[in-house]
Formats: sequence, structure tokens, C-alpha cells
Amino acid sequence: MNFRKLGKTNFNISEISLGTWQVGGKWGSAFDNKTADELLNTAIDNGVNFIDTADVYENGLSETAVGRVVRSRSERIYVATKCGRHINPHVNEGYQPKVLQKYVEDSLKRLGLETLDLIQLHCPPTEVFYRPEIFELFDRLKEQGKILNLGVSVEKVEEALKAIEYSNVTTVQIIFNLFRQRPSQLFFSEARKKDIGIIARVPLASGLLTGKFDAKTTFDQQDHRNFNRNGDAFDKGETFSGIDYELGLKAVEELKALFPETTNLAPYALQWILSFKDISCIIPGASKESHVLSNLSVYNLPELSSEKIEAMNKIYEEYIKPSVHHLW
Repeated sequence: MNFRKLGKTNFNISEISLGTWQVGGKWGSAFDNKTADELLNTAIDNGVNFIDTADVYENGLSETAVGRVVRSRSERIYVATKCGRHINPHVNEGYQPKVLQKYVEDSLKRLGLETLDLIQLHCPPTEVFYRPEIFELFDRLKEQGKILNLGVSVEKVEEALKAIEYSNVTTVQIIFNLFRQRPSQLFFSEARKKDIGIIARVPLASGLLTGKFDAKTTFDQQDHRNFNRNGDAFDKGETFSGIDYELGLKAVEELKALFPETTNLAPYALQWILSFKDISCIIPGASKESHVLSNLSVYNLPELSSEKIEAMNKIYEEYIKPSVHHLW
């Protein structure tokens, strides 16, 4: 495992870390605590020391599992969670300091921790990023010893740029992958100036970049890859990075031609992200142990050549950029 500094938190974290949206099993299935424990322990056994969760993941069961495993381990594991998505309807007016404080305190109880290493606003409406009183709350929570650091998870580059204007924001979690390249332009350079830790989420475009899907692949009725392709439930960019599924498959076929030696493109997609030194870590999800090991197999590969990276970027330029680059 290699480690990178998480911006001005000064945490030294595993560059391949773990996102826990699916930690209790595949999307749409019932939460399985045994699966969750196996996944989390496998990740930690292999050097992962940063785990990202959220209070809405399986309605708190993900946080409970993360806390249970982290407390059982002797290693220093950094825990990041998120708050705000329980607000219903999820609108700017619902974001109030008292509401968010209660969410933080509830997360601490579920995790069984005294202090959160990192609390992140969970993709709030854009208007929230223009309200200083929301960000000031987390200074008070830090003084109370409930949190060590504040971060944000965002949908749009605009939101990321606005968030880092607040001096107490230490990290930004943003969708970044081969099919979502816009953040590497202005945002990365501005984050570098302010020593902001960048956490790359949805690194495999909801599994599209594994190369394991085709036109016949079906998804469970409760799987967002089935019901949210047009943004019917939440931001469209969360599902397949907002790319038309059929178009994405065409682009993936071109990727497969670049790597004929494998049927699993995931490690190459993660390598591409790691080629950006501004990235602090990647948080791929996993619904079974083999996914964790697949993500970590990036270390079994030779470094991507500049020629390969250029060829991968050309696929983005030709297939993906015209339809999505400007949207997020």
C-alpha cells in the first residue's frame, strides 16, 4: 500500500481506501453484517486505513458496521462520515445548524466513537455553499471535541470551488474518473494552493469502468443503476457518472482494446486516477471481498505508460467529453 497526505488534515492515508455505500452487500439487497465485517477487515488487513461512510448508507447500518470493526482493530483507522442527506425534502431551507449538529451526534453514537476524524456535508444543494453560518457550526463542533476536520462531498466543480473559500474546509470529495475529467482543470489547481485533500469518489463510474457490463447486463430493481439513469431519484451524475449507458459501453469497448491481456479494467482505471498527484485517495466501493482485492491489485501492475494514458484520454475526448464535460 502507498500513502498520501490528506491535505491540511495531515493524515497519512492509504491512496486506495474504501467507500462503504455497498459494504453490506450489493445494491438493492438486504444489509448483511457478516459481509460488511469481512469486507472491512479484508481492506484493513491489506493496508487500507481510511474508510468513508455516511449516515444515510443503509439508514445507519453502514456506520454501525464501520464503528464495530474499527473499534475491534489495533491499527489507526481514519473514519470519515457525512451528514445532511437525511433532510427531507432535501432543500437549502432544511439545512440548519441545529439539525446538522444532531446528525453529527447521532453518527458518533452509531460509530461508537468520541470524535470523528472527518465529517463531510453530503452533497447539499448549491445554495448551502453560500451560507457561512452552516460552515461556522463545524468550528464549534471542533471546539467541543466532536470532530477533528470538516470536508464536503460535492456534485459540481462550482460547489467545490466555493467550499474551499471557507478556511475550515480541509477536504473535498468529488466524482473523478476517466469518464469525469473536468475537476482536474481549475479545481485541482485551486485546491493545491489551499492544501485541500481531494478524495476521488465514484472512481469506476458505478462499475462501468470495470469492463464487466454489456448490453445484456441487468440490475436489481432497487439498484440506482436501474432506477436513476435519468436522475429520477438524485443527481444523474452519481449513476454511471451521468453518461448514457450505451455510449459508455462503446467507450469501454475501446478501453478493452487497449488492455487485451485482462477482463478486469478496474485496476487500470484506478491507476489512471493515481497518476494525478493532487489526489489524496480513491474510495472505490465493494460489495464482496473480491472487489476489495481487485481494487488493491493496482499494485500488481506496472505503472501506466504516458502512451497508455494518452490513449485512454483520447477515448474520453472522442466518446464522453462532448456530452458530459460541461455538466458538472
